[in-house]
Amino acid sequence: MRKKIVAGNWKMNMNLQEGVALATELKAALAADAPACDVVICTPFIHLATVAGITEGTVIGLGAENCADKAKGAYTGEVSAEMVKSTGAQYVILGHSERRSYYGETAEILKEKVNLALANGLKVIFCIGEVKEEREAGKQNEVVAAQLAGSLYELTAEQFANIILAYEPVWAIGTGLTATSDQAEDMHAFIRGEIAKQFGAEAAENVSILYGGSCKPSNAKEIFSKPDVDGGLIGGAALKVADFKGIIDAWK
Repeated sequence: MRKKIVAGNWKMNMNLQEGVALATELKAALAADAPACDVVICTPFIHLATVAGITEGTVIGLGAENCADKAKGAYTGEVSAEMVKSTGAQYVILGHSERRSYYGETAEILKEKVNLALANGLKVIFCIGEVKEEREAGKQNEVVAAQLAGSLYELTAEQFANIILAYEPVWAIGTGLTATSDQAEDMHAFIRGEIAKQFGAEAAENVSILYGGSCKPSNAKEIFSKPDVDGGLIGGAALKVADFKGIIDAWK
């Protein structure tokens, strides 16, 4: 049985005190009403070590939103996978569309990040997805297949077992647009098929594929009902406990 996961991506929101308050409130909410899925929060780097003290021993997993493509050295301002791991975090988001678009992260850079994250014992939430022009041109499958191949296909099956995939229709992030549940299912099924070709049927059956495009409490249950959708990578709705828990509760 592959894992059902709801992961929150805080992005560049919440100062340290606000983040501590949010994590503490979420901890209390989930202690009072246990989730029926795995729950992960991915926070800015400055939050990790402090929030790890709040989430330790709870049902909440902790992740970073990125890590460097170098192990260590004179890379001012960068944060390595080893540093992320040392805070108590267990996960890292890599390949998010915002990193690809705003910071020019290529398949090759992401391959290095994935390898370093896995080498340091982190589970990787690896994001893939097409922009509006690619969707309108009918190239979404081609784009997503290339993103998978460019960064993940040199992994062994054993390494790939520590990958969680997140499909982000980039045209549905923060735009108010949402892929229909059928569009999400079509892409998730396609991704699972590509993984089966590369890593085998067992790996494809076991990999969790999250949906990452404007998922809300109002549409989560419908999206999560699809057979190849294993949860969500949640942006804005992860910043309010009531909204985030509403999505988590869609698995009940």
